[in-house]
Amino acid sequence: MKVLLVEDSIASLQVTQRFVEDAGHSVITARDGEQGIQQFLTHNPDLVLLDVNMPNMDGYQCAQRIRENCQQGNLWIPIIFLSAEITEDAIVKGIDSGGDDYLPKPVTQRVLSAKLRAMSRIADMRKELEEASARLKLLSSIDGLTQLYNRRHFDEVLELEWSRAERTQEPLSLILCDIDHFKAFNDNYGHVAGDDALVRTSQTIMHTLQRPTDLAARYGGEEFAIILPATPTVGAMVVAEQMRKAMDALAIPHDYSNASNIVSMSIGVSSYYPAQANSSFVALLDAADRGLYRAKKNGRNRIEMQPL
Repeated sequence: MKVLLVEDSIASLQVTQRFVEDAGHSVITARDGEQGIQQFLTHNPDLVLLDVNMPNMDGYQCAQRIRENCQQGNLWIPIIFLSAEITEDAIVKGIDSGGDDYLPKPVTQRVLSAKLRAMSRIADMRKELEEASARLKLLSSIDGLTQLYNRRHFDEVLELEWSRAERTQEPLSLILCDIDHFKAFNDNYGHVAGDDALVRTSQTIMHTLQRPTDLAARYGGEEFAIILPATPTVGAMVVAEQMRKAMDALAIPHDYSNASNIVSMSIGVSSYYPAQANSSFVALLDAADRGLYRAKKNGRNRIEMQPL
């Protein structure tokens, strides 16, 4: 467990620090409230031991500031006050300011060790809950069949990347692709084969992308979308052609495709350059969709670039 110890008395700080370290925990120290807040923000400790009586900013004020930062990050970190005077009024004030417990000073090793064991159990539970919450958040963003990101997450990221492109003045490209004649494939080969084709297509798209910043999503049914940050049109066209060729190389039989007798892909590409006026991420999506429509109209298994 990582413990933040805020104590203005050097003697008390050294004794308490030794007790905490002897109990097997690491210690970050601060000599006043302002420094304590900075150390909290820098190190994200599992527990705060906070002296009440300090100059400039007392422990109650420091606890309130720490709690404000906890709320912004959706975190709960236990705070234990250290004080030579523990009265009913002090306990109420401490709880109202965001504290969780009191330890009388001078601190004894036996009592402090017991408190640390209790708080360590709480810290372990908090980490388990945070990990479970992160897993649930990831699952809510993933398409269950293809394991690509889902439409909701795609929409969120596209808006964020659009804003980033406006800040950095770098181009943003978008690819929309669709499996050709997929309904005929499903109708004639069955939904199990259709699901397998979707999974293999998703894997092919992921293997084509080279950068961790690129994002692939299942946009709907048999349609996929790829966000390419900091990528001009020429780069997006290269990626799109690599995807199209990789799809052909899979050579999934499709005798009902009216063309190549394998599962193929039609692709629309569009790019946003920050100098363009009166544009939006919705317009970029619409342009890529119009490119995809032209690719299908012009024979399928091809790429069409559609300007904004």
